Amino acid sequence: MTVTQTETGQSGVLPPPGQWQRAVRRILSHHSMTLGVVILGIVVVLALLAPWISPHDPYAQDVSRRLIPPVWYEKGSWEHILGTDKLGRDYLSRLLFGARVSLLIGLAAAALAGVIGITLGVVAGYFGGRVDAVVSYLLTVRLSMPVILVALAMASLVGGSVKVVILLLGLLLWDRFLIVSRSVTRQLREEEFVAAAKTLGASSVFIMVREILPNLLGPLTVVATLEIVHAILPEATLSFLGLGVQPPMPSWGLMVAEGKAYMFFQPWVILIPGIVLAVVVLGINLVGAISLP
Repeated sequence: MTVTQTETGQSGVLPPPGQWQRAVRRILSHHSMTLGVVILGIVVVLALLAPWISPHDPYAQDVSRRLIPPVWYEKGSWEHILGTDKLGRDYLSRLLFGARVSLLIGLAAAALAGVIGITLGVVAGYFGGRVDAVVSYLLTVRLSMPVILVALAMASLVGGSVKVVILLLGLLLWDRFLIVSRSVTRQLREEEFVAAAKTLGASSVFIMVREILPNLLGPLTVVATLEIVHAILPEATLSFLGLGVQPPMPSWGLMVAEGKAYMFFQPWVILIPGIVLAVVVLGINLVGAISLP
């Protein structure tokens, strides 16, 4: 018999039937949250549908059509709504496929960081004592390392690629997962449902995985959304400096880097990807404000 929080009046693994309805009403009543959900939803849908809705091949080059301005300029063309880059590649298509790259890196890096941070946090919070001291030392070492500088140094040594960026950011962004999971686990280990599970002979691993971990989903969901932002921005920085996503793969940071030589004459080549990146980061931050009770 498994004793969960549901049996003791707590929140349990699955939310009550009306909890999602209350969450939706809360989101709709909070305009900034609604805006964030709409922004993120549009970006996710466009990224998923990019292979079917992109007007051109994002890798196709045509130097005879290089640096065509967006459609709202006098010399713009509806064939290339957002214009073309220095190699004649369609900017809208590269933006759509760049969304896939940014979201992939953000989600994968946050997932890797979550596995590391949550594992260390739950173990430290549950056992305490020397285990907590060792984990606290690892956390102190991690916090003493500047993420961007370490990522730049490692990327310059091993070379830039999508896999390298995901691995580097995942290994550098687990501290918030650890702090939140350890703090909540310390509170949960004193609850009656944990004591009841121990009385029934449940092992420590079973209690951490089946009793404690499901009750961390609420706060850790908020952390995960914010960590996606903390992964997307360093990826754009690394790509801008030539140490992240490598050409010809589309990346918003790489698009800004490729357009910086033309910023005074064709400012849209850096304004468009820069604005898109800022709007997406804003949307994810607004979504990160959502937490279920």
